[in-house]
Amino acid sequence: MNIEQFYPLFLQANQVTIDSRKVEKNDIFFAFSGENFNAATLAGEALEKGALAVIVEQKNFEDKAKNIFYVPSTLEFLQELAIHHRRQQQIPVIGLTGSNGKTTTKEIIHAVLSEKFSVQYTLGNLNNHIGVPLTLLSIKPEHEMAVIEMGANHQKEIEFLCSIAQPNFGYITNFGKAHLEGFGGFKGVIKGKSELYGYLKNNGQTIIVNENDPVQVEKTEGYTPKITFGKKDSEYYFELFSEGNFVGLFYEGDSAVSKLTGDYNFTNLCAAASLGLHFGIGFGKIKDAIENYMPTNMRSQIVKKEGRTLVLDTYNANPSSMQASLHNFITFEGSKTIIIGDMLELGDESEKEHAAILKLAEELGFDQIITVGKNFRNVHSSPLSFENTAALTEYLKVNKIKSENILLKGSRGIALEKSVNFI
Repeated sequence: MNIEQFYPLFLQANQVTIDSRKVEKNDIFFAFSGENFNAATLAGEALEKGALAVIVEQKNFEDKAKNIFYVPSTLEFLQELAIHHRRQQQIPVIGLTGSNGKTTTKEIIHAVLSEKFSVQYTLGNLNNHIGVPLTLLSIKPEHEMAVIEMGANHQKEIEFLCSIAQPNFGYITNFGKAHLEGFGGFKGVIKGKSELYGYLKNNGQTIIVNENDPVQVEKTEGYTPKITFGKKDSEYYFELFSEGNFVGLFYEGDSAVSKLTGDYNFTNLCAAASLGLHFGIGFGKIKDAIENYMPTNMRSQIVKKEGRTLVLDTYNANPSSMQASLHNFITFEGSKTIIIGDMLELGDESEKEHAAILKLAEELGFDQIITVGKNFRNVHSSPLSFENTAALTEYLKVNKIKSENILLKGSRGIALEKSVNFI
C-alpha cells in the first residue's frame, strides 16, 4: 500500500484516529503499537465500530478485502499521508512554536481569524510528530486556513515538523528557559526554535516578528516578507491596556480586553491581532474575538471560587514563564498565596533555577509560599514544601488557604489542578 493508492480512500473518511476507543463510523484507524501492546489486534473491533479502513504494521493482520492494510511503519505512513494531504491544500498555513504561550497564542489566532474564515487548528496540545500530522489530516475542503502548533524539546524537531506542516507563515512566541536538558541550554533553545525561521527563509515564506524581542529581530534582520509588530514604526503597533487583572490592547482609538491575566499575554494578543489585520479583518471583529475568547485550558485561566480568585496556570512551567507569572500575580490586589510546582526537564540547571524562583518569590513578598515537587523540596526547607500533589491535597483537606488570591503554577507532570477542589 502506498500513499497515492490510499489517498482516494482517505478522502472518503470522516477523520483519522490513533485511539481505538474513539473510532466512529467511516473513520480511519491507525493501529499504533508499543513495546508491550499490539494495536493490530484491535483492527476487527475498529471495523465493527464502522471504521472505513485500518492501518497495521504487522503483515499477518492484513486483510485487503476488509480494508485492513499493512505498512512497515504506521507512524511513517501517517506522516507521509499528512505531507501528501498538505500538498493538496491551497490555503495559508500558519506555524507556531516558542518556549511559552504557544497554545494560548494559537487559540487566540484561531479566534481572530475565525471572524472571517473557516479555520482548522491544533486541538489541545497535539503539537508533536504525531499531533501535527493528525491536525493536517483533519483539514477539510471547507477550511480556508490552518493554524498549526509545533512543540519541541530537542534540536531538529521543529525542522522535521516544518517539513510536514509546510507553513506559509510562522511565528515564534519567545525564547525561554524551557526543555533546557533536551536542547542543551538556552543557546540550544534559540537554535532549535529558530529552525522555523530556517524553513520559512528557505522557502520564501512570511515571518511574523515581535520587534520588542531582540532575538527575533536579529534572526530575521534583512529578511522579507515579514509582518512586524511591537514598536511605533512596526507595521502594526498596539499599546498595553488592562482592566483589573485582565490584559488587553489598545489600537487606533479602540481597546480590546481579554479574559487572560498577565502582561506576558499582551504579545500573544498582538500577534493574533496583527495576523487578523494582515488578512483584512477589521479591529472591531478582532476586538469581539479577543473579548469572547474564554481560556479553559489551565493556561492563565482565572477562576472565581468562594469569593476568592484562583489563577490556574498548571499546564506547563519553566523558569521564564514562572518568573513572568510571579511578577504578574504580585500586582493583584489583596492577600496572595502561591502554590508552585516543579519545573521539569531542566537537567543540570534544575537546582539553580528552582532556587532562583524560590528566592524571587520570597523577595516579592507573597503572604504564603507553597511548593510541590522534589526539586523545590531540595531548596525549600519548609512545612509548606510537599513532595507531590497528593501530599498537598492531604494538607489542604484540613488547612484552608485564607488568601483572597491564589496562584497555581507548575509543570504538567505535577498536575497541580488536582488540588483545586480542596482549596
